[in-house]
Amino acid sequence: MIGVIGGSGFYSLFEKREERKVETPYGAPSSKVAIGKIAGKEVVFLPRHNKDHDYPPHKINYRANIYALWSLGVKRILTVTAAGSLQANIKPGDFVVLDQFVDRTRTRVDTFFDGPIVTHVSMAEPYCSEMSDIAFTEGKKSGIKMHKNGTVVVIQGPRFSTKAESLFFTKMGWHAVNMTQYPEVALAREKGMCYSAIALITDYDAGVVFKEKVKPVKTSEFLKVFKNNNERALKLIFRVIENLPEKNCECEKVLEGAAII
Repeated sequence: MIGVIGGSGFYSLFEKREERKVETPYGAPSSKVAIGKIAGKEVVFLPRHNKDHDYPPHKINYRANIYALWSLGVKRILTVTAAGSLQANIKPGDFVVLDQFVDRTRTRVDTFFDGPIVTHVSMAEPYCSEMSDIAFTEGKKSGIKMHKNGTVVVIQGPRFSTKAESLFFTKMGWHAVNMTQYPEVALAREKGMCYSAIALITDYDAGVVFKEKVKPVKTSEFLKVFKNNNERALKLIFRVIENLPEKNCECEKVLEGAAII
């Protein structure tokens, strides 16, 4: 079973779907899940911010979301997420396949392992390389401007970065800035799930605006960029799901030897 996390516009992935409420030990997930089929494969869709975008990034119940998908038997998670560019060569409308994250959030509950058994999960390679390679290949075939590797810095939100913060991110060589990748990707890894994220670049972040003298973008404008690229994102998700191999990769083995017993 494959999980898709995204905006409410992704409901159009399915011709027919069943909506189901899922209970978790961590409270309610963002929304009911929608279950349907894509290319003959069972897919579960969960809108990260709820259908009406009710939950800001710092208020999302990430543990409940990941647990809900895991409890339904999801082994792989695919998401397209909005992000700002930190480098001038990564332009609005480009897609970046993420392979690393930098966490600059705070106060978010970010683990399933609260004891009494201490468990340390490797996070060196947080994203599934197998799924990400397929996403990059299928994106290129679709004529999308793809960037194969990218580090996303995850900020707390809901505010955007200052120029000083953003310039620091740019000088560090990071590629995109986002508010929702952490702890979502880390929690999926703790459950031994494959996780792949494609950042849809909606705008240049404040540091690039300051450094490169490009025009700053308003919230309404970056939402417009995301909406205009939503159809391409949907088609890419469909193609990735269609081309996923039947057998799961090594991500499911990440918990082997992680617990101190």
